Amino acid sequence: MLDVNFIRQNQALVEKSTREKGYDVNISDLLDLDDKRKSLLQSVDELRRQRNEIASRMKGGKPSAELIAEGKAIKDQLAAKEPELSKIESELNTLLKSVPNIIFDDVPLGGEEANLEIKTWGEKKKSGVDHLDYAVSRGWVDFERGAKVAGAKFYYLKDGLALLENALLQFGIKKVTEHGFHFMTVPDMVSSRVLEGCGFNPRSSAQSDEYFIEGEDLAMIATAEMPLTGFHMDEIIDEKDLPLCYAGYSACFRKEAGTYGKYTRGLFRVHQFNKLEMYVFCLPEKSQEMHEQLLAIEEEILQDLGVPYHIISNAAGDLGAPAAKKYDIEYWSPVNQKYQEITSCSNCTDFQARSLNIRVRRQDGTVEVLHTLNGTAIPLARALVVMIENFAELDGKLHVPEVLRPYLGGVSEL
Repeated sequence: MLDVNFIRQNQALVEKSTREKGYDVNISDLLDLDDKRKSLLQSVDELRRQRNEIASRMKGGKPSAELIAEGKAIKDQLAAKEPELSKIESELNTLLKSVPNIIFDDVPLGGEEANLEIKTWGEKKKSGVDHLDYAVSRGWVDFERGAKVAGAKFYYLKDGLALLENALLQFGIKKVTEHGFHFMTVPDMVSSRVLEGCGFNPRSSAQSDEYFIEGEDLAMIATAEMPLTGFHMDEIIDEKDLPLCYAGYSACFRKEAGTYGKYTRGLFRVHQFNKLEMYVFCLPEKSQEMHEQLLAIEEEILQDLGVPYHIISNAAGDLGAPAAKKYDIEYWSPVNQKYQEITSCSNCTDFQARSLNIRVRRQDGTVEVLHTLNGTAIPLARALVVMIENFAELDGKLHVPEVLRPYLGGVSEL
């Protein structure tokens, strides 16, 4: 979330950025509520001071009737004002959570149609193999039994495809650890505080993409970004220890709410998949540099695999609430003859860290909120789609990219 004092000092900027992202938030109402909160807090603090003073005067002897009456009057006033203060603080906190992060100056303006292509790599193939037809024909994927056991869009992977998924994961782990990331496995559930602190929709939202645990303050994670963000919540990290770079491997669970009309065939959009996610905690002045580094790692992975792609800078209206800037890498689908999303990386500046109270202690002793970033290393289900479309032959074998062969016993085809 944004700091309310920042909002007050930059109201026009916040209003403009909020509109560009497509959010409808009345910033003036938010600031009016904050004024009420501050005024009431000042009154409550003064009453608490008087209460403590009277309590001190009552010690060591029998208090006078006047002092007792004065203490009771103050107690009654606090009983009326403290719940009101708590209510206003709760309302203000809800409003603050509805304000999205400020976009960077170089973010394109507009909706998804305004996304800006900034780079292309690789030669586009003119034809490819449909991943679902191919995988089914080889007995490598079973959506029917997945649906029987768990419902539509759940699946089993078998034999070559399951082995290929493991090879992609092992290759991804090697790649990110070579770049200094600490490999982690993470909880597959998080609390509502972590979920909302990351900027995802709360339980009450009709558009929520998360699966919630009935009767528990827990949700299944949609990405390892969630538990990785919460890893350092309520902590102060020394400046000398930054940046902290983590790579979290997890299952990801998504309802895929609001995806009507988007490409959904086979493994491309499912309710459960595995993913290797990069995450960075860094100094504010380093976050833009770290964002470019995350993008470079994502490119390196696709180039090593030999997959053609382009990079787009997401327009303001295509950004989520936490991101100040986001890149998407889309691979060239030879089957659909268009680019389709495979990875992304976002600079969330101090938006998530402020919500979860994650700070840095500078060398001079001052403490401030740090910055967080996230980026997809390998989304394994979609990566399997990419592998089949680019490297399988219709009614034939699947050629294994050289970088994956060490994890498949050295074989060159499956």
